[in-house]
Amino acid sequence: MKYKDYYETLGVKRDATESEIKSAYRKLARKYHPDINKTKEAEEKFKDINEAYEVLGDKTKRQRYDSLGSNWQGGADYTPPPGFENFNFNFNQSGAQSFDFGGGGFSDFFTSLFGDMMSGGARTSNKSFGGFDFSQGMSGFENMSGTSSRRSAQKEELDITKNLNLTAKEIFDKKPITVTYTQMDKCGYCNGNGYCTHCGGTGIHSEAKTVKVNLPKNIHEGAKIRLKGEGKFGVNGKKGDLYLVVHYKDSEYEINGSDLTKDVEITPPEAVLGCQKDIITLHGKINIKIPSEVSSGQMLRLKGLGLPDGNGFGVLNAKIKIVVPKNNSEEIKNLYKKIQNLS
Repeated sequence: MKYKDYYETLGVKRDATESEIKSAYRKLARKYHPDINKTKEAEEKFKDINEAYEVLGDKTKRQRYDSLGSNWQGGADYTPPPGFENFNFNFNQSGAQSFDFGGGGFSDFFTSLFGDMMSGGARTSNKSFGGFDFSQGMSGFENMSGTSSRRSAQKEELDITKNLNLTAKEIFDKKPITVTYTQMDKCGYCNGNGYCTHCGGTGIHSEAKTVKVNLPKNIHEGAKIRLKGEGKFGVNGKKGDLYLVVHYKDSEYEINGSDLTKDVEITPPEAVLGCQKDIITLHGKINIKIPSEVSSGQMLRLKGLGLPDGNGFGVLNAKIKIVVPKNNSEEIKNLYKKIQNLS
């Protein structure tokens, strides 16, 4: 699931006061209320705003949310702690508009963190603009399935999935990769209820973990690497697995299977006249001949200088990139003017 930045949703800073949060919520709720705003995006935006205020407008929920840290980005992959998944809630009040916050209202991210706190009441809005009052909170969320949806009845999910960003050099070197990630679990002292000092009242225990990963042969984009027993702790000593999903992330090379593409920068005179150029590859430094009248974007195919492909190595494509030097003298500019007049 994806991390949701509730502060960004309400347009407030992370250190915003209760008054600032409430003011921002009222303003946005009026703007996007479905009875007023008839655009297609309004209803979804209205749900996001209410969800954000449900968290940031409540001291306990905000404290738990803030315990995740401030380094998260909206849309980033997020794995919930065990025991906080699969809660369904429904809000329905006589004379007011009804939303199903189990399937279409509260997000999976919200229920993964606050499902255990929602058996009582939840903040939303009451009467004004077709049944909603932005100045008062109200209760009315009820567990749709009652006691039958207790956490003990839910299937325990102990596996963790994380992204593993790899560079071409890491794949080429074939050395173990060090992976550091944050594992979140229910607090073992209060069982996620948030009534102890060990978790700071959040109900969540966060721990940084480091593992060594041996990359399999012929690794590819989207491949999953399983690390057995590196997941979450469950009941009766059970332990899940850690799955790492491979993604290529390299600022120097574009990776396509065992083939690589790398920019080689040359000047306009070198492009016209041709030149010899030293370039650094995974296999070491080499010297290549760049032909005259070469164009920007043209590829020079260098065999055997890519990544391992099982029978040897793939291709390195040297992609020509013509770069104009900065701070040219007047003499150089005049020469270019003469060339321009001749062409």
